[in-house]
Amino acid sequence: MLIIGSEALPFAKTGGLADVLGALPPALARLGWEATVVLPRYGHVDAGTRVAAFPLAVGGHTQGVTLHAVPIDGARAILVDIPALFDRDELYGVGSADYPDNPRRFAFFVRAALEYAAQQDAPPSVIHAHDWQAGLAPVYLKTRYSGHPALAKTPCVFTIHNLAYQGNFEPDWLPRLDLSWDLLGLDALEFWGRISFLKGGINYSELLTTVSSRYAREIQTPEFGFGFDGILRRRSADLFGVLNGIDAEQWDPARDPYLPQPFSAEDLAGKRASKAAVLREYGLRDDDRALERPLVGMISRMVDQKGFDLIAALRNELAALDASFAVLGTGEPRYQDFWRGLAAGHPDRIGVRIGFDERMAHLIEAGADIFLMPSRFEPCGLNQMYSMRYGTIPVVRRVGGLADTVLDHAPGRPEATGFTFDEYTPPALLDALSRALALFREPPAWRAVQLSGMRRDHSWDRSAREYVKIYERALNPVPQPPAP
Repeated sequence: MLIIGSEALPFAKTGGLADVLGALPPALARLGWEATVVLPRYGHVDAGTRVAAFPLAVGGHTQGVTLHAVPIDGARAILVDIPALFDRDELYGVGSADYPDNPRRFAFFVRAALEYAAQQDAPPSVIHAHDWQAGLAPVYLKTRYSGHPALAKTPCVFTIHNLAYQGNFEPDWLPRLDLSWDLLGLDALEFWGRISFLKGGINYSELLTTVSSRYAREIQTPEFGFGFDGILRRRSADLFGVLNGIDAEQWDPARDPYLPQPFSAEDLAGKRASKAAVLREYGLRDDDRALERPLVGMISRMVDQKGFDLIAALRNELAALDASFAVLGTGEPRYQDFWRGLAAGHPDRIGVRIGFDERMAHLIEAGADIFLMPSRFEPCGLNQMYSMRYGTIPVVRRVGGLADTVLDHAPGRPEATGFTFDEYTPPALLDALSRALALFREPPAWRAVQLSGMRRDHSWDRSAREYVKIYERALNPVPQPPAP
């Protein structure tokens, strides 16, 4: 099978998509599937062995394409090298501005992936495309490749990772991408007078998935649908939620090389060493009193979606809590400045690092007692699963994948794994965090919640088994009854 997406670990990452496309192919390979992931070969990537080269024309523009293969844990990656389009500083744009030729860049990428598939002795049985950057894959399959001897009958599964990113462009791009003006229709790519690559992926794929069961339901509502709720309701019978997994090898406190001391559900003693290391890294107090105080961690993009407007509204209340805070991330300047100001006012208990650091991310997940993730919406989320695996109890808003993975603590609920809240308000967030801080003062009850989370199976093997069911359904569609 062929997986098409714009980023994958270890080659390129801006978000959770890269984690998925780095972990899913090897997980499928462990289940006996021959899996290949195709992504652009961005300018900072030099991996791979050249396996093919050919000219490719899209909308009257011709580019030389070179394909490079890289083995990845039983599967393989194909990197599409088109220097004029992908040898740039960033993946999608600079700052908040997208590259103006993104439609052409990702059309070329998708066409190159399909040309690669067509050249194989055994074409893929299923194509799995991800997010708007690969949204034209099923569109091209149903148009330009509709009569192709190898690809004409290949079904496509399309996954929506975050509905907020839709790939919307002016309609005059259609002929420049070798697409007919007929596609400027409500049942095709048209979206409020423009074209949407995401809508193309939704309308032209056999089956659709998104990254949690709750999010699959939420995106069919006006609150979370970003204008696509009606489009998705029309295809609700073909829409499935498959919770993302985590890399259980990379995220394992018993053998994590970033930690000063390993620990596990059977022996949590080493977690204290990680807590002390976090406090020292942030220049916070790390004496016995500080180590007894709960440590709240955050690793996040500092944007409204992640709940930073709620956090900013609680500036005084957070500073008054008997807790320490270690924050890692980057995002909107106003939120970066907010955390810098809070840290400057409370340098013994509140620390912030602007940017991203993989080592520190692992250390915070291991050393924190509580992980704060109050998202406005969250398709799946991975940090809450990392946290539970490391015995760090998440405090989250009950939306999307957070609702599917974190079970709220209450008396008599031994399966609880964290603390949740529903209303998107500062008081609701503060109440959930306060409940967590109160339970921290009850070590036996706290340990029970820790162990409940640590024993959950959030591995990619579980997720891959669900994807296999969907691939098999795409290959063997259920006959639909005739219209009355």
